Amino acid sequence: MLEEVKDSNGNPVRVGAQYFIQPVKTESNNGGGLVPAATNILPFCPLGITQTLLPYQPGLPVSFGYHPNILGRDTIDTSADINIEFRSPIWPVCTEFSKLWAVDSSSASKEPAVIIGGEPKSPNSAFKIEKAAGAHTYKLTTSSGTVGTTPGAWLSAPQLLVTNDVAKTLFVKFVKVDNDATTATTSTSRVEKLGLKMFPFY
Repeated sequence: MLEEVKDSNGNPVRVGAQYFIQPVKTESNNGGGLVPAATNILPFCPLGITQTLLPYQPGLPVSFGYHPNILGRDTIDTSADINIEFRSPIWPVCTEFSKLWAVDSSSASKEPAVIIGGEPKSPNSAFKIEKAAGAHTYKLTTSSGTVGTTPGAWLSAPQLLVTNDVAKTLFVKFVKVDNDATTATTSTSRVEKLGLKMFPFY
């Protein structure tokens, strides 16, 4: 049964609005936000996605959408196919790729990386949000498994991948980026500054 996905304040997650995907802090996860990062030395692109090593660093915001758009449906539902896209005015490298999340279809690994550079119509860019234990807590899934983490190449920062190992599952909350009229200028500035800091290779 489809239900509206709720943000960390209990409000419906809306199509096109910007949110931080905030990993839930546990004994094995510091709760750092999600950022683009290279997963290979060569080829450098497309980028993968890692967690920051700094707890409470929110990462880069994303937006969620249906493809194709569903007329009259402006909230995101659980178990529905969606696209996830990073939203940042600062994107210094790999600009020939889109900012859409995708499962790395070129990988022969049983646990392929989640990368940036997907295509809206591609099955590899289709994700679902499923409920998990805890208030307003969710996990991301794909047709081939659940989004989880493994120690990555950069200082062992957790790297996102698709796995069927439940011990690796990444549990998340969605924190709305503050865009109301009174703080629009400062929030945009803050996100841009975060964008500069969120590229480990920049």
